[in-house]
Amino acid sequence: MIQLVDISKSFKTQKVLDGLNLTIEEGKTTIIIGRSGGGKSVLLKHIIGLIKPDRGKVLVDSDDITAMNDRDLNETRKKFGMLFQEAALFDSMNVFENVAFPLREHTRMKEPEIRERVRSRLQDVGLSGIEGKMPSELSGGMKKRVGLARAMAMQPQIVLFDEPTTGLDPVMTEAIDRLIFETQRKYNLTCVVISHDIKSIFSIGHQVAMLYDGKIIEFGTPEEVKNSGNPVVQQFMAGSLEGPISIM
Repeated sequence: MIQLVDISKSFKTQKVLDGLNLTIEEGKTTIIIGRSGGGKSVLLKHIIGLIKPDRGKVLVDSDDITAMNDRDLNETRKKFGMLFQEAALFDSMNVFENVAFPLREHTRMKEPEIRERVRSRLQDVGLSGIEGKMPSELSGGMKKRVGLARAMAMQPQIVLFDEPTTGLDPVMTEAIDRLIFETQRKYNLTCVVISHDIKSIFSIGHQVAMLYDGKIIEFGTPEEVKNSGNPVVQQFMAGSLEGPISIM
């Protein structure tokens, strides 16, 4: 479904990605782990074409999105949904308007169709009947679920999650993980999840990729990564201060 080939990206003098290679399989959930500020969100933005690499290719269904013009790139982006770290709901719009927004912007659906799609997506995330509420009236977990409903509104093939459980308590983290797991299975989605939560890796991940020093240094099933012999991976998975990863 998605291939990143020899991706390098620098911002001024800071090299963030350095010859990175990664294959994301169709119909599976791939979790990308790594240090804070280590380039995970930059990698995610390359996948959806928000950032272009200095070198390398990003292939989506074998098409190189780095070489696309704006029109073709926008068409390809319709395959994607994205749940941002803070849900990124529009404060001035109620829940219905937030979920309906991409349908009104990118489709010619009539209002009755939009209403039904919004109702269905909110039902999927367990939030039926809250269409009239404003984001300020929602808890953090509810905002994440509305964000997922909006990400699913266009019936995407691929959904990107940027730290979907950040700021949530353990119970709500488990609820969001279960929702991602069930949504992926129901719609046979290809999911890419940025996460720091080690428990989430084993709850929802088919594959795990560890990003370190601009490269993917480990890739495999959650169990394979857990049992890696790489000392960097071992230290990260254990959450230990002892090892090659510097805290400076």
